[in-house]
Amino acid sequence: MSKLLQPGENMSMSSSGIVIVTHNIDQMLDVNLTAFLVTDTGKVQGDNGIVFFNQPNGPSGVAEFTPPQNSGNSKIHKLNFDLSKAPEGITKIAITLTEDKGIGFVAVNNLKAEVHVEGEIIQLVPGSFATEKGIIVLELYLRNGQPKVKSVWQGFSSGLDGLCKHYGVDVEDSPVVTQAVTPPAVNLQKVSGKINLSKGQKPILIDKTPEITASISWQTGTDYDVYALVYTKDGRQVDVATFGAVGVKPLMSFENGAVQHMGDVGRSGDSVKTETIRIRLNDNILAVVPVAYSAQSNGTGSFHHYKVSMLIENHQGTSVTIPAKNANKDKTIYTCVPGIILNTPEGIVIDPVEYYSKPGSEHRPRLDKDGHGIKIIMDAGPVNNYK
Repeated sequence: MSKLLQPGENMSMSSSGIVIVTHNIDQMLDVNLTAFLVTDTGKVQGDNGIVFFNQPNGPSGVAEFTPPQNSGNSKIHKLNFDLSKAPEGITKIAITLTEDKGIGFVAVNNLKAEVHVEGEIIQLVPGSFATEKGIIVLELYLRNGQPKVKSVWQGFSSGLDGLCKHYGVDVEDSPVVTQAVTPPAVNLQKVSGKINLSKGQKPILIDKTPEITASISWQTGTDYDVYALVYTKDGRQVDVATFGAVGVKPLMSFENGAVQHMGDVGRSGDSVKTETIRIRLNDNILAVVPVAYSAQSNGTGSFHHYKVSMLIENHQGTSVTIPAKNANKDKTIYTCVPGIILNTPEGIVIDPVEYYSKPGSEHRPRLDKDGHGIKIIMDAGPVNNYK
């Protein structure tokens, strides 16, 4: 049975279900779903009050993000929820969307939202949009113990920043905490040949060979530098880079060439420039995270403009490309993590995470590990030395 909710209307429902948001696929757009877990004050309690691509699980199982999938001409975003599992103080889940390529929701076609609960489908009729780059789609909440849903469709021209400020997230001071959850490799199908991976696609498993390379390429016009963050079995992070950072010396090679930078190309005259990290995995290395960086002193220019992309090869017939089509267009973002390489007994897992630093930040990312996997914490490491 289906029911229809206009903007501003609400209705009672059961406590658990799934939110499904769909829209037409458009390569010029980058639409992402984020859920904010808030109190009666309308604010989050802390960093775990945000559920999204890089932090997919809310506390106590109250919300669970599923990476978006393509089906025919549509992109499908999903979030499972269970209000009965809400931690103390959390009374509302706000489901939001952002368009992160700066075009806005005026260009998003066939946008729809539904809440599926116990055989019932609640359809939410969207409003019309102009300059909005962020939208509160709906709210799932408890009123006197009764679970309810409200159709909202309120827009913000400032996108994710506006939504974060609205829900009490400190945009300026808080590092962007992102997590690459190490997937069970036994649940991944091993692939080979030439493969393209984009943000939002599932990780893949490839054969582990004696040597793999991770190469980051860009069009000429600026001087990107490539370095690698290595996370070891004993919980250390080692930075392999041709240049240092505050408190970190340059290091071209780690563990007798297990991870080695193959040299800085500088401002060569080639139309496409490439820097390469050579990797010879051993049991001490859990993950390698290649990073692309351009110092502020190089001037402005986005990762999208210079078509930054990464190629991972095992040199036995398999190559994986994370292309530049989703690269960020912000000209004041200087650091990008295209993907993470995970060392597992079954093979090499490649996850196209595509994370970016905050605008204006020249801090390196920091790696950590918890029960879910290797965490990439953007902007939490030392500031790069001036080049």
